Amino acid sequence: MSLFGTSAGFGTGGTGVFGSTTTDSHNPMKDVEVTSPPDDSISCLAFSPPTMPGNFLIGGSWANDVRCWEVQDNGQTVPKAQQMHTGPVLDVCWSDDGSKVFTASCDKTAKMWDLNSNQAMQIAQHDGPIKSIHWIKAPNYSCIMTGSWDKTLKFWDTRSPNPMMSLQMPERCYCADVVYPMAVVATAERGLIVYQLENQPSEFRRIDSPLKHQHRCVAIFKDKQNKPTGFALGSIEGRVAIHYINPPNPAKDNFTFKCHRSNGTNTATPQDIYAVNAISFHPVHGTLATVGSDGRFSFWDKDARTKLKTSEQLDQPITACCFNNNGNIFAYASSYDWSKGHEYYNPQKKNYIFLRNAAEELKPRNKK
Repeated sequence: MSLFGTSAGFGTGGTGVFGSTTTDSHNPMKDVEVTSPPDDSISCLAFSPPTMPGNFLIGGSWANDVRCWEVQDNGQTVPKAQQMHTGPVLDVCWSDDGSKVFTASCDKTAKMWDLNSNQAMQIAQHDGPIKSIHWIKAPNYSCIMTGSWDKTLKFWDTRSPNPMMSLQMPERCYCADVVYPMAVVATAERGLIVYQLENQPSEFRRIDSPLKHQHRCVAIFKDKQNKPTGFALGSIEGRVAIHYINPPNPAKDNFTFKCHRSNGTNTATPQDIYAVNAISFHPVHGTLATVGSDGRFSFWDKDARTKLKTSEQLDQPITACCFNNNGNIFAYASSYDWSKGHEYYNPQKKNYIFLRNAAEELKPRNKK
């Protein structure tokens, strides 16, 4: 029986009557640990596309490296290869055929890593660190989209040293997502821009932010016809906004919810509020996962507006997450995100990537 098959009980972890005898705060959910994790904070994770047989996981880190693991059906993880930048790696993505991985770094470059030859070459250049990178596959073109702190969004065809197009943004790119034919970029100063990608990329609409604090992560969601229809936006203030592009009833359909906060709700005990570090939508059910600086992950059903599950608390923040292409595996990374400054940094603490069976826990609530 495969570990990540739908029937596996892995990661649901039952403990004895008195709990487990060893309380393991680095992995309280008893999930599978990925072997040979990076040596510094993990910034990004991405699973291979459905065109590839098997599951391969890419992770980028502040140790300037990007690593590739094969995740076998029995849950074993096999380190396959790694590549280096000369600065922290902030984002990674795959080409649609799974032959290449694209990496974005603080060294102001993006690289294309050919997994077959294990060669990496520079394909993009900015005047500041590159915060986001996405592969765009359109009927009439394919390209890489990079968003930088130099306040530009650039599109590259990977063969030319110059971009196909460069779009000016009002501020630095903090996070972005692409689901063709839509892209959304969230910037510093709470900027929010939607782009349309058909024929050629162009700005579609600027949106007043539904959140009052700094944007941290964004993820596009699809409708029942599998078309991108809106996005979830997370902020540093423990809150997520669900925002539709063209809702029938904006006042009713768009909403925000609080998450990644400690339980103090009355005025006597002030509430600790944490950043939402990443949001990922389940590829089958359309439910979503959020991970936060509080060291927890949560699963949500945005349509029923309910929380499906919250994890136990890890002993450090969760900095990144993603689902594999069929939604059976949820990967999440545990490492320090510097949200409490240098005085809370402990170089002795290891970084971890965990894998959890996500087949059952992300099923939506039964509609009444």
